[in-house]
Amino acid sequence: MDYFHQLFEQWGYYIVFFGSLVEGESIMIPASIAAYFGHLNIFKIMLVAFIGTLIADQGLYYLGRFYGKNILKKLPKLEKPAEKAFKLLHEWDYKFILSMRFIYGIRIVSPIVVGISGYPPSRFVPLNILAAFLWALISGTIGYCLGSVIEVIGYAVVERYLLIFSLSLLTIVITVGYFAWKKLHNDHIVDIPDPENLLPFDESNDENKPSKKL
Repeated sequence: MDYFHQLFEQWGYYIVFFGSLVEGESIMIPASIAAYFGHLNIFKIMLVAFIGTLIADQGLYYLGRFYGKNILKKLPKLEKPAEKAFKLLHEWDYKFILSMRFIYGIRIVSPIVVGISGYPPSRFVPLNILAAFLWALISGTIGYCLGSVIEVIGYAVVERYLLIFSLSLLTIVITVGYFAWKKLHNDHIVDIPDPENLLPFDESNDENKPSKKL
């Protein structure tokens, strides 16, 4: 625990920023726990996480918008997650953009897929800002609340059973992720459209939705 505290006191905000560029919950939650015990400021953590995840997903969106076809060709491992992301984008539209940071297994590929789909920046940017804010707020709140739980249980108990707790939590996450993946896998999968064949969005039309070719 002492090492944990020292690490976050010295490098906490940097760790949160770089962690939020990828799948940041694994960094965001421990940092928020540290904030509960006074080692960091929870509002600064949320702000840094918000900026980091916003930059990351905005960059991946434009990466998909301009280079999406080549990315999927060079990284075939992204094909299955991309299929699921295309399907959810087609079904949920803006709801997918608001929730994609919380969907296990397609977190990183989702903004790339949104870019490939031709989703207009005029719609994506404000939705992405709102989604980043919600993600930072929810993740930070969960971690902060866990800090209060740890305080009630006590450091000694947490340290003693840390391995058991971590393995149990990992098992729960893997189980939930597996059943979520299985549900998506068993549903009808929409083929990835060729970006060259996608019709461009008319950004003046408020009724724009992802291409029906998805």
